[in-house]
Amino acid sequence: MVRLLTAEPGMTRGLAGALLRYVQWRQKGYVPGITRLALVDVQIALAMNAIYNRLQLRNNSPLTRLQREMLATVVNGAIGGAP
Repeated sequence: MVRLLTAEPGMTRGLAGALLRYVQWRQKGYVPGITRLALVDVQIALAMNAIYNRLQLRNNSPLTRLQREMLATVVNGAIGGAP
């Protein structure tokens, strides 16, 4: 079994801890797993956020927001991700 290092609320300090607390507050107590993985290294978390914003939130995307969400659902299922 492979165990991945994750940033846990209440156990992480510095900028990563502050970002984790912000996400926890923003999500009403829930911190997504991908966020816990990314915040192990703040530089990775910032890069992942930039990629997400570029792919999912830009205004001039050729796909609608609904189409992007549908695509994300199919990809998540194809890789065996959690629902």
